[in-house]
Amino acid sequence: MMAISYQKISKNMAITDWHENDRPREKLLKFGAPHLSDAELLAIFLRVGVKGKSAVELAQDLLDHFGSLDVLLKADEVEFCEAKGLGQAKYVQLKAVLEMSRRHFESGLKKGEALTQPEKVARLLQHHIGNQSRETFGLVLLDQQNQLIQFMPLFTGTINQATVHIREVLKTVLEHHAAAVILAHNHPSGDPTPSQSDKDLTHQIQQGLQLIEARCLDHIILGDHGRWYSFTQEGLL
Repeated sequence: MMAISYQKISKNMAITDWHENDRPREKLLKFGAPHLSDAELLAIFLRVGVKGKSAVELAQDLLDHFGSLDVLLKADEVEFCEAKGLGQAKYVQLKAVLEMSRRHFESGLKKGEALTQPEKVARLLQHHIGNQSRETFGLVLLDQQNQLIQFMPLFTGTINQATVHIREVLKTVLEHHAAAVILAHNHPSGDPTPSQSDKDLTHQIQQGLQLIEARCLDHIILGDHGRWYSFTQEGLL
């Protein structure tokens, strides 16, 4: 839900001349971050615009250039730095912000809460592999109480395939003394629906885990725009 704009903003007006309820920073402080648009949030990150454009106008130009905030966040260093108003310093700053966000979220999971809800697992995975441009397969390792040990990325492939070696999966589970596992990978193409090979691999790993007395609780596939697929939720595990 967006806060209502209190005045018509001219392109020639500086942000300091806007009504305080229209300025991104003041708007965030008064109404909270969820009330800001993608462009307004990005403008706060940018802090300043470029000649002839405010930070908000520059932010909107960048969103139009990349197509969405999600694509911008996934951009590699070259793509990011080539965009007008960005550069290596901003790229490093963005990566630091994303990493702090991941660590903050993950620290809350390590305080004793069982990680069994697919929604929470998907949020954890978004911080780890949600922004990857290539398919990445990993394991969410859990203890006897289904509490998080750690997420372990194992294999990275192309835009639509990552070769997974079941032997390495089992070795990783044993090395970290995990009692339960949630399989995870992303679909950079955007559609989280599992392929037949995804289903076959899941059941092969599940059978392997049974041999070392570890449980396979789920397989989560990430798509784009926050979409995800849970094998357990869909009755496939």
